[in-house]
Amino acid sequence: MAAAGGGAAPGPGLGLEPGLEPGLEPGPGLEPEPEPEPRGPAAEAEEEAALSAELWARRSAEARRLVLSPRRLSGPLPAGLSRWFPALEVLDVSGTGLAALGAELLALPRLHTLLAKNNRLGGPGSLPKGLGRAPLGRSLRVLNLSGNRFAELPPALLGLRGLQSLSLGGNRLLGIPPDIQELRSLEFLYLGGNFITSIPPELANLPSLNYLVLCDNKIQSIPPQLAQLHSLRSLSLHNNLLTYLPREILNLVHLEELSLRGNPLVVRFVRDLTYNPPSLQELAGRTIKTRNVPYAPSDLPENLVRYLSLASNCPNPKCGGVYFDSCVRQIKFVDFCGKYRIPLMHYLCSPECSSPCSSASQSSTSQSESDSEDEASVAARRMQKVLLG
Repeated sequence: MAAAGGGAAPGPGLGLEPGLEPGLEPGPGLEPEPEPEPRGPAAEAEEEAALSAELWARRSAEARRLVLSPRRLSGPLPAGLSRWFPALEVLDVSGTGLAALGAELLALPRLHTLLAKNNRLGGPGSLPKGLGRAPLGRSLRVLNLSGNRFAELPPALLGLRGLQSLSLGGNRLLGIPPDIQELRSLEFLYLGGNFITSIPPELANLPSLNYLVLCDNKIQSIPPQLAQLHSLRSLSLHNNLLTYLPREILNLVHLEELSLRGNPLVVRFVRDLTYNPPSLQELAGRTIKTRNVPYAPSDLPENLVRYLSLASNCPNPKCGGVYFDSCVRQIKFVDFCGKYRIPLMHYLCSPECSSPCSSASQSSTSQSESDSEDEASVAARRMQKVLLG
C-alpha cells in the first residue's frame, strides 16, 4: 500500500488503457485470476482487520493518491477510508480480490480516478447504490474495471455523467446497452476481450469519443451510424467476426488508427489481392495481343481463338497491356456526385502497373483533378495498409 500527496491521474492515451502499465497487453489477458481456495470467516476478518490497521497508521488528511497492495480481500472497502484520506483523488484497489466496493466509496467526494481491475467484481452489489447521485457521480473521470466478472454493463455506471474514460476489458460482457449514450462526456471506451456480438447504433451519440476499443469480441457487423463519431481518432476492431465494413466509415475524417486484423474481412481481402503469376498460355496470349501478331481462325485451335477474344485491356492508359485470368486487384477511392468517396476495385495487368482514377479518354484533366487522383491513390494505399496491418 502506498499513499502520496500528489501525482497526475492516469488518463486516456493512444494505445494505452487507463490504469494499465506500459507493455501490458489488454484484452483477454485481463481476465480474473483463478478462483482462490476458500478461506474461513476468521481468516477473512483477520485480513480485513490488518488492512484497516495499516490504513489507519498511514492516514493523511493531505494524501491525494492511495494504492492498496495486492491481497486477498472479500468484503468492501474498509470503513473509515474516507475519514483517514478525505482529500483522496486517485484510488487503486487492483488485484485485491474485492467482490464489492461498498458504500465507503461514496464518501470520497474528490475522487476522480478509480482503478479496480483484476478483482472479483461483477455480482449483485458489486457497486454501491446511489453511485450516480452521490458527489462521486460528478467528480469521477476515470474508471477501470477490467479483468472482473461483469456479464453486463452495470446500470449504476450510466449515472456517471462526468466520466471521460471507462474500461471494462476482459470481463464477460455479452452486449452494450443502448443507454450507454447517457455517458456523453466519454472520450475513451475500452470493451476489448469480452463476448460482445453487436454494437448498438446509440453508441454513435457520444460526441466526445476519441478512442473506441472493441477488439477480441464476437462482433459481426458495424452499424453505419458509427460514422457520426466525428471526434473518433482510434478504432480497434481486430479479432472479431467482421466480413464487411459500411461505406459510411469513410466519413470518419479524423480517424488515425483502424485495426482490423484477425477478421474474415481481412483474410478475404488478402486472398483477393494475392497475385497469381500468369500461366504460359496467358503470357503467349498477352504477347500476341500487345504486339499485334496476326493470326487467322484457321491458324489456331478453336479454344485458343476463343481464349484470345477474352483479353481485357489494362485500365492504365500508359500501359497498353492486356490480361486474361491473372490480374492484380487494387482499391481506388473516387468522388461520387461530389459528395461521397467510395472504394472501387480496379483490375491491373501486373503489380508494377498503377491505375489512375480516370480512363484513357479522360487523361487530359485539370491540375485540380490530378491532385484529386493523387489524394485518392494515397487513400487507397492507406486503406490497404490499415486492413492488412
